[in-house]
Amino acid sequence: MLNKYPLWKNLLVIFVVCMAALYASPNLFGDDHAVQISGVRGQQVTQDTLIEVRELLDKNQIEIKKLELTPNKLQIRLADPEQQLLAKEVLVNELDENFITALNFASTTPDWLASIGGSPMRLGLDLRGGIHFLMEVDMKEVMQKAEKQISTDLRASLREQKIRYSGIQSTPEGVVVRFRKDEIRDQANTFISRQFRRYQVKNHGVHDLIVSISEEEMRLIREEAIAQNITIIRNRVNELGVAEPMVQRQGAERIVVQLPGVQDPSRAKQILGATATLEFRMVNTKVDQDALLRGRVPMSSEAFDVRGGGKTALYKEVILSGDHITNARAAFDEYNQPQVSIDLDATGGTMMANATKGAIGQLMATLFTEYRTTQVKNAEGRYVLKKVEEVVSQATIQARLGRSFRITGLDYEEAKNLALLLRAGALKAPIQIVEERTIGPSMGQQNIENGLQAMISGLIAVILFMMIYYRRFGLVANLVLVANLVMIVGLLSMIPGATLTLPGIAGIVLTVGMAVDGNVLIFERIREELRSGRSVQRAISEGYANAFSTIADANITTFVTSLILFAVGTGAVKGFAVTLMIGIATSMFTVIVVSRALVNALWGAKRMKKLSI
Repeated sequence: MLNKYPLWKNLLVIFVVCMAALYASPNLFGDDHAVQISGVRGQQVTQDTLIEVRELLDKNQIEIKKLELTPNKLQIRLADPEQQLLAKEVLVNELDENFITALNFASTTPDWLASIGGSPMRLGLDLRGGIHFLMEVDMKEVMQKAEKQISTDLRASLREQKIRYSGIQSTPEGVVVRFRKDEIRDQANTFISRQFRRYQVKNHGVHDLIVSISEEEMRLIREEAIAQNITIIRNRVNELGVAEPMVQRQGAERIVVQLPGVQDPSRAKQILGATATLEFRMVNTKVDQDALLRGRVPMSSEAFDVRGGGKTALYKEVILSGDHITNARAAFDEYNQPQVSIDLDATGGTMMANATKGAIGQLMATLFTEYRTTQVKNAEGRYVLKKVEEVVSQATIQARLGRSFRITGLDYEEAKNLALLLRAGALKAPIQIVEERTIGPSMGQQNIENGLQAMISGLIAVILFMMIYYRRFGLVANLVLVANLVMIVGLLSMIPGATLTLPGIAGIVLTVGMAVDGNVLIFERIREELRSGRSVQRAISEGYANAFSTIADANITTFVTSLILFAVGTGAVKGFAVTLMIGIATSMFTVIVVSRALVNALWGAKRMKKLSI
């Protein structure tokens, strides 16, 4: 029988549309402004924390809508944005540093709906408000560190193997190792080639070797630098207390960071872009100040500025770096001076103990290293980073050190920032911010309102046109259009990680037009069939059948284009591509399946001589 769906297909259409409407419905309930408190470094959020928070907020006359305690998280719902910001300020100042306080939005979705996975769409930065950073990793510094590591490895290994060399020097081509005899050079070549497979070794000059990094190893070093920086930036974002951050790679050497709800770019830049780290080295006390000022430093040592004035010589061998630090806390010592208490992992503790057991009575220095952005630009138009190294403390080793110790010589603000950076980890390579945008919450709300206004205006215009031009079939097209929008919102709410952005709203608006285009093709084919003398039922059947290939071709090519945009695009382009792909998929289903089901229900298998189309 023409134009009749079996019962199972009608039930399937009803089920799909109802499920989409169910999961789209959380977006109707809105959000509460909230503050989220979570514990770090083993700190638990308990009932006592809840009581303390309630007392603090009551004391400062901050109205609480609701307090919700879940495992290791406390969420405070507040009346408006002003109360939210005031509550965060109070809690940050009063709570222990082992608690992180973050701005958040709490869904007001009913519990029964949330229990089956219902949640509103996740909004992008341009709709929610916050800070956007585009950061670039300094790969030149990465490679310089790798070349420096070659020199360190070669010195230690050749000395251990008792292979005598006359000098090691870094050059643009690689690290040159000089020998006095060919036999010693060949012995070293064999050893280095076997011991360090990641390095390339070849003869150079008369008695020399040149050691460089292989292309494959260089690629791995770059990938590792990006991956480690992303991980560390995520840790730093967590320390900042941002509820729903986004940190992801963009291109070969860039990282995108989005911080919803954050409105203080200076603090975020200070923490995210900072490359401060520590090294612990022994002081070469045999070098006096006069020699240092004249630049006369032994080959085994390097000269560094001392904070507060003067210079000192440190041995090149690093006892310990910041990689082994597991925790760092800013506090005051018994003399009320700022200090950073440091805890090491097991490996770091062993290294520190081994290095200090025979050095009691000697000086150990804490070398503080950071990269600062200068006002000088390079040939590519980017600000040049300046490496600043200074000794912040020199302390006499009184006893063998273990996994816990402390450093001094910083003011309290520096101690707090250094403790935060050391907890989060040192960046593998320095980064600089090449793009920065701050979007206020009011602007985000305005973007939402403008986007909705554009969508509603377009929808009303399309509905009126279809009703006037296609009469009763126009009503079917409008119902299909509404079903399509509901399905788009439902899928965006259901897909984990899907985010609606302002370009995404543009993609939805475009999808509205494309969905109507499919209905127009079908209705015009039905009109052609009726003009050629076909019966009503045959015209409907042929109209859908003949228009299918055209609709499929147009949508598939657009879908492939959207997929390419998503694969190679970034930021706003990705947001547009995601909603466009979802919209194409839902419009194909609604135009071909839902529309046919409605037409079949209204006109299918009926004896009719005329059709209102």
